[in-house]
Amino acid sequence: MRVGIMGGTFDPIHMGHLIAAEQVRDEHKLEEIWFLPAHVPPHKEQALAADWQRCEMVAQAIAGHPAFRLSTLELDRTGVSYTVNTARELANRFPEHTFHFIIGADMVNDLPKWYQIEEIVQHLSFIGLTRAGVPWRADALPDWLKAHVVQGEMPHIGLSSTQIRERCRNRQSIRYLVPAEVERYIKESRLYEE
Repeated sequence: MRVGIMGGTFDPIHMGHLIAAEQVRDEHKLEEIWFLPAHVPPHKEQALAADWQRCEMVAQAIAGHPAFRLSTLELDRTGVSYTVNTARELANRFPEHTFHFIIGADMVNDLPKWYQIEEIVQHLSFIGLTRAGVPWRADALPDWLKAHVVQGEMPHIGLSSTQIRERCRNRQSIRYLVPAEVERYIKESRLYEE
């Protein structure tokens, strides 16, 4: 099975995540997309919502899609969520699958700096999503790494979890920025209100 991996804090998950996942699934003929909420990503601060709350929001957001799955693989481990650990565990647990890690074009440019990138590409490949204002520089990657990176198209959506949390703090509408189920969950749980 060809599986796309969509990692992130999902604090909260929003329509941009879902549109990107569906676009990549269709464009690259992936059979499933697995959403992996990160425990503690190495490049971000700790999430504001609890792990179980972020899982619940992802589960509600993807419930109606037959090819979308929630994986708690990174949350089940403790400590910082390094991609190499995830790649290794996915390969060991699901040797029959091929995995394609979905990242933004800005992250493609930084792949040579990723912790143990040489091992990561032994277990999975990357689909880099182009975004307006972020140059595609995969051609500048070393040949051994370039062979594991393909480009994916992403419609321009100027949306981020940070903006959504800010709107919640300011008691502004987040309707249509997140799935209706996620909006309801955030309101009922009073998430992101200070």
